[in-house]
Amino acid sequence: MLALWCARLSVDRWRLGLGPEHACAPGEGADAEPTALITETAHGPRIAAVNHAGRAAGVAVGTMLADARTVCPEVRTAPADPAGDLAFLEKLALWARRWGPWSALDAPDGVLVDVTAVAHLFGGEARLLADVETACTTRGLAVRSAIAPTAGAAWALAHYGPVRSIARPEDDLLARLAELPVAALRLDDDVLTVLRRLGLKRLGELAGVAGSGADGESEAASRDAIQRRFRNRKSPAANPLIRLDQLLGRVPEPLLPVAARAMPLVQRRLVEPIRHRDLLDRVLADLAQDMARELEGRGEGARRLEIGLWRVDGEVIVRRLELAAATRDPDHVIRLFGRKLDDVDAGFGVETVRLTASWTEPLALEQGDIEQSAQQRGTSLAACIDRLTVRLGAEAVRRPVPRASHLPERATGWQGPLEPVPPAQGLLEFHQRPLKLLDRPERIAVLYASPDGFPQRFRWRGQVREVARVEGPERIAPEWWRERSSARLRDYYRIEDDAGRRYWIYRHGIAGDGRGKDREGHAPDWFLQGLCT
Repeated sequence: MLALWCARLSVDRWRLGLGPEHACAPGEGADAEPTALITETAHGPRIAAVNHAGRAAGVAVGTMLADARTVCPEVRTAPADPAGDLAFLEKLALWARRWGPWSALDAPDGVLVDVTAVAHLFGGEARLLADVETACTTRGLAVRSAIAPTAGAAWALAHYGPVRSIARPEDDLLARLAELPVAALRLDDDVLTVLRRLGLKRLGELAGVAGSGADGESEAASRDAIQRRFRNRKSPAANPLIRLDQLLGRVPEPLLPVAARAMPLVQRRLVEPIRHRDLLDRVLADLAQDMARELEGRGEGARRLEIGLWRVDGEVIVRRLELAAATRDPDHVIRLFGRKLDDVDAGFGVETVRLTASWTEPLALEQGDIEQSAQQRGTSLAACIDRLTVRLGAEAVRRPVPRASHLPERATGWQGPLEPVPPAQGLLEFHQRPLKLLDRPERIAVLYASPDGFPQRFRWRGQVREVARVEGPERIAPEWWRERSSARLRDYYRIEDDAGRRYWIYRHGIAGDGRGKDREGHAPDWFLQGLCT
């Protein structure tokens, strides 16, 4: 197995993502300044990765940013991207198959490649490792690599062994790895802490206790002792004996290969470049038909489509289309792309047109007659939403959904039109809400007979309204699991003025509750939040 460890994956991705104007080599330009990648936690930003300059200045991974600034006030920060790192690692695993028939992820920063019987194609293991480091360095990645008969041994040598380590099948793995620390077994931190307390710091020490010494009887007793100590740990990362047996090849270690999934793609290379829209529409119609047959063979439908136009001057024009539901209807795709291509400048002509489905979902086959009758009855909801989205924009087509909150401004959210509605508790019968809620409650001045009495008159947007009828209050307590203990309750009233207009107002707090502004002697505030019919 070939183990490839990207020791500074997050920092390398941050440096490569600076853009062409700030592009720099490791340790140069922006990377020469102390920089830390941070993640937001409940206790504040925490450092997830740091470059060489920051590490030299005393910034350590895992510390809080406030503590790191006391050591290095000039440290620069950037947000960490664990999901992006994992996506990049998946692409790296596919790319690493150039050195072997299959590869597997070793998250969060490594890749394992099966190089069985392929080293001679590169001139031997040493040249294979040299090619690995050269190729990765060209891509701007700092890597350490090693080859060993087992995945565990290759991982241990890549992380803790000499540079470009090679362990062959005829080697004594236990003797070769005896001086490596027990952390080379890929164990959890709490297990490493227990082993350190037991005085086991090297693999040789652990292996001697675990059963490779001369005295078989004492070895078996020691192995039983460790087995009893970790008998409840079934995970390999929590049991040092399992990891040791995997490293030595005594028990198999299953790995999950990364499989590339081909993206549905159809294209046309044109004999003569086209410049006119009617010819482009004809090519698009042919590609849509081809894409429909491609998706039908897979039993899938497209959720996202991309069309690329290669001009003769080398410029590429890309238009994307995201659909509300999976479909492979060519007429629907042609109709939607028709609006997307109105502003295309063909220049001296388009010589290649490519249509790809970058996001697909399973879509069962449909019977032709039933589909035809459905089309005769009218446009489907998904097709209607797609047309509205293309015309108005993706953010303009949303649907309101209930949220788990009894505060009016939090009780409703927005999501995609065809996304499943999350389960929520229905409103009770006495929960009467106005048809129109303001984006945010507006402060009003209210005159009332007593601090806890009904409002008699209020001023809103410069006009005074006389209250004719009042209904309420409906008391809504603050959400103690989200807000501070000083948050005040609300008393909602439905009122009607002398002109027949109805409003939904609330009093923020009650006099004498000892919360909020009541501590400073202020009267409760009033707000208008909705308009009733």
